[in-house]
Amino acid sequence: MTSRVAAYRRPRGFPVALALTAALVAGCSGDMSPPGDLLAIEPSNPVIRADPVQPMMSAPVETAMFSETQSSPIPDDPGAPLQNVLAYPVADGVDSMQMTSALPEGNVDQPVVTGIGTDAPSLASAPVAAAPDPRTVDLEDRPVVVEQQPVLLAGAMTRAENPMSTPKWAGGLPAAEKACRQRLKRLGVTFRDIPAIGNGTSCSIPYPIELTKLSGGIQIKPAAKLNCQITEAFAQWVKNELGPAARVRYLSGVRSINQLSSYSCRTMNSKRGAPMSEHAKGNAIDVGKITLDNGRAILVKQPGLFAFRQKSLLNSIRADSCKYFTTVLGPGSDVHHKDHFHFDLRTRKTAYRHCD
Repeated sequence: MTSRVAAYRRPRGFPVALALTAALVAGCSGDMSPPGDLLAIEPSNPVIRADPVQPMMSAPVETAMFSETQSSPIPDDPGAPLQNVLAYPVADGVDSMQMTSALPEGNVDQPVVTGIGTDAPSLASAPVAAAPDPRTVDLEDRPVVVEQQPVLLAGAMTRAENPMSTPKWAGGLPAAEKACRQRLKRLGVTFRDIPAIGNGTSCSIPYPIELTKLSGGIQIKPAAKLNCQITEAFAQWVKNELGPAARVRYLSGVRSINQLSSYSCRTMNSKRGAPMSEHAKGNAIDVGKITLDNGRAILVKQPGLFAFRQKSLLNSIRADSCKYFTTVLGPGSDVHHKDHFHFDLRTRKTAYRHCD
């Protein structure tokens, strides 16, 4: 009986050995399942494990992070660029400023979010609009402004604003003209420089002035346009001769002088075919009336029989003015000068002065 039982159980030992062999094979492959589960093992396909996933620099941001869209400065436009968004959590102790400083220059206007993947995402740096370069011009937004530089052309140079302190080559005055104006200031003359006068080849004043007052505040009515040389001679004559002569005869100074002609582009006595007058060069002045401080007006004309003081003053004017001018004409000279004195500085070949 015993031998039968042994004979009966011997054949069952083979499946047990087979199971033990399968358990050893499974243990070598890494599966350490307990022996009780050996009979539940089911065949499966081999699995290839992938490499550990590296943190991504760009990943879609969950909608829950930006639930409060009203207070978040981050753009919620689906087309907004996200190339500068840090899509991985920042550990404790990491300087977010150092992380954002590695961003490329020129893209600093994009939002930088830190703490993605945690419960408290935050904005590392607010977007700052780059200041526009003043050297660039946006043709669509504003017009192009081109700075105009002054251009000086030869032959078209205008008179300088202050010809006394500007060299001649830059539109200033020659040395002789500057010296003449300095003498006028010492005489107490009030004048101003005006643009050059030109009307053809015979009528011109290259460096004219406008005379308004003489020494002592004597007014010239109207203002006379002259060259500097005749102005200086006229100012010296009024100060040295006319003023003292009026005070001696009328016990009054001179208030104003009415001039009938200064610059005028015409011939002598306005006759056709006659030589050009000195008026055409601003080199002559005509005096028709002298008004004294006491209000008395002395007209330049042939005096009456009993106008002794007027006759004496006019004779003194004719004689004394010849020391300052090269031509003096007045009442009695000819019909053209019966109502005024003509003074000029005509240049003659000899030192002859015509005083009539």
